[in-house]
Amino acid sequence: MIRVVLPSHLRKHANINGEITVAIDGPATQRSLLDALEKTYPILRGTIRDHDTQKRRAFLRFFACQRDISHDAPDALLPDEVVHGSQPFLIVGAIAGG
Repeated sequence: MIRVVLPSHLRKHANINGEITVAIDGPATQRSLLDALEKTYPILRGTIRDHDTQKRRAFLRFFACQRDISHDAPDALLPDEVVHGSQPFLIVGAIAGG
């Protein structure tokens, strides 16, 4: 089970309290994790990734093991610490402004 932490606006949207866990069949990648997350919480479809392109939304970032993996390939394997549940996969709302 992979631990996932969502930003507060997505937790509220999906009626989630705190951290969640997601099961993945096959290799643990950003794509497979987000597919499983959207399957478990269909209300999140289109909020994290664009419906058509499946690319990450501009104001969201992905972190694993204190490293920004937002620009990693969607099919790159997630770190072992995330796969084994010792570290969470973080989806963080980016802050913009000036």
